[in-house]
Amino acid sequence: MNLEEIVARIVGIVWSPMLVTLCLVAGLYFSVRTRFIQLRGLPDMLKLMFQGRSSASGVSSFQALSMSLSSRVGVGNIAGVAIAIAYGGPGAIFWMWIVAFLGASSAFVESTLAQIYKERDSTGMYRGGPAYYIEKGLGQRWYAVVFALSTVVGCGLMLPGTQSNAIVSALDEAWAVPGWLSAAAIGMVVALVIFGGVRRIAQVAQVIVPFMALAYLLVAGLVMALNLDAVPEMLALIMRSAFGQDAAFGAMIGTAIQWGVRRGVMSNEAGQGTGAHPAAAAEVSHPVKQGLVQACSVYIDTMVVCSATAFLILSTGTYNVYDPSAPSQWLVANVPALEAGPAFVQHAVESVLPGFGKSFIALAILPFAFTTILALYYTAETNVVYLGRNRPSRLAMTLFRLGFIGALLYSALNTATVAWSLGDIGVGLMSWLNIVALLLLQKPALAALRDYEKSRRAGRDPVYRPEPQQRPSTCVWTGAVPATDQR
Repeated sequence: MNLEEIVARIVGIVWSPMLVTLCLVAGLYFSVRTRFIQLRGLPDMLKLMFQGRSSASGVSSFQALSMSLSSRVGVGNIAGVAIAIAYGGPGAIFWMWIVAFLGASSAFVESTLAQIYKERDSTGMYRGGPAYYIEKGLGQRWYAVVFALSTVVGCGLMLPGTQSNAIVSALDEAWAVPGWLSAAAIGMVVALVIFGGVRRIAQVAQVIVPFMALAYLLVAGLVMALNLDAVPEMLALIMRSAFGQDAAFGAMIGTAIQWGVRRGVMSNEAGQGTGAHPAAAAEVSHPVKQGLVQACSVYIDTMVVCSATAFLILSTGTYNVYDPSAPSQWLVANVPALEAGPAFVQHAVESVLPGFGKSFIALAILPFAFTTILALYYTAETNVVYLGRNRPSRLAMTLFRLGFIGALLYSALNTATVAWSLGDIGVGLMSWLNIVALLLLQKPALAALRDYEKSRRAGRDPVYRPEPQQRPSTCVWTGAVPATDQR
């Protein structure tokens, strides 16, 4: 049995139908418990996105959003969407939308908890995330350590390779750049940034993320406008395929759900726990403020950027779909020479704008993937800091950084299948651990939401002031949410 087969078996275990169901059911549950905050809170989301300032300890709300989006908006929005269509059919896009809508409430809960239980590390910077709220909120250090270790492995060793591999693939498709040269350049640039610390990550993300997303969406809009007559049938195809009503994809409803949820969670990170790390780094007056901002980032990632990619591919017909009963064969082969991934999108744009598509997508993937690599590094680093009790040794940090770069280069030069499968394992492990923790530790987030809404109804700017007797000794806030308010 080769490496690819071993990894595929592990993916099948981690991403069983139970995890797919857990992601959807947990999102629905949190939607009901928060009274669909992902809809009610939209006006506040848009307003809070640009409020707040950075401090000596934390970054601004917008910087934290940019850091989060730099992780969410990445190669998963291009290559990931193409892979979802290739293995799950057009209907997978509908299920990506569903997991984004429901998952926005999960993102709200996890990001609010990350703010409630954030701490300062040895340099005075805010740190937080699932490991912190699991230990402080649930009192389960062992569970927190397991999550931290899985995140160091997932975000530090498994997920970055999906980004570097896509860069190498896109550059080769566009300009025949040798893989070793692309990989070496990636390693050098990433090393320069990650040895500069979290502030440099926030500064880089704040500049690159809005620009790259806007440029990509403008080109996607242009292609759609030039191919407008295909849009109605494309939307109908997505809906028919999602429910097994299309003749070509009638037997793929289960596969569509699985791939839509899997790629949706990898892309928007809702419930995965990774988005909670940059959320904790924000300087805000109330935890719910950043929870709302992070919920909005799920919409931006999936409803906007992923949808743009899906519309590009489907409206131009530049996609293939594997037969789920015979994975080595095509069920639909519109462009049989292409491997699922960035090439679908490159040829989609190329079919409408000849001589432009391949190069533009290759250029778009560079910042998309680069900022995601930086965000994944920050998430993994935060968990290394946690494992070191906020004071990891210099040697430990150096070894971690070198290991991160090594894993990045290894997957860049490996097959795309192995790179994406390793990424799926990392996402799946974190999702299992984090969603269970959220279900056990939801009350402080829900109590904080009630406190926030009470202040808003009174016309006050919400400020978080829990009672002193509930103070965790290492928390930044004056205390945790009072137990009397947890119901």
